[in-house]
Amino acid sequence: MTDARSHSVLSVFLFLTGNFSQSPDFGFCVSQKMYYFGYKLHALCGLSGVIHSYDLSKASVADLHYMKDVKHTYHDCSIYGDKGYIGADVQLDLFETAHIRQECPYRLNQKDWKPTFIPFAKARKRIETIFSQLTDQFLVIRNYAKITNGLFARIKINIITKVSCFFLPLFSFSFSYP
Repeated sequence: MTDARSHSVLSVFLFLTGNFSQSPDFGFCVSQKMYYFGYKLHALCGLSGVIHSYDLSKASVADLHYMKDVKHTYHDCSIYGDKGYIGADVQLDLFETAHIRQECPYRLNQKDWKPTFIPFAKARKRIETIFSQLTDQFLVIRNYAKITNGLFARIKINIITKVSCFFLPLFSFSFSYP
């Protein structure tokens, strides 16, 4: 499943160095009905909620551009995205080039609206919970990195920590003291 969340960061240093390709930008979050300055975090998660891959893009870049990178990495699978990834031409391109079947939940005002399949709705809720935990527990939104690589490193550490927290209970630690 894919999801894009706004990641707000104010980094004036990037403008001073002149590296505008990696500099943050203004974007609009439809769900929160607000403008923000920073980046978007795109994540590809399994149905269990484990993040398999991720990418950061400028806030002004459309979510569908992330799918161009996905088709080079994955093949012969199904991807269930949120409403930002709806696009018939992108779905066709993903299927023709990498045999990736992309499905997105319908909006209520669309002509062919149908309810979401229950297991996918539960997985979607699980992924929303993971993004909320990244935001609240790991404070991903609050970042004072001066360079883009610092921001990327902090995001990577937070995602690795979150995935580690997911797998840690699967191991049983039994210590025997002499």
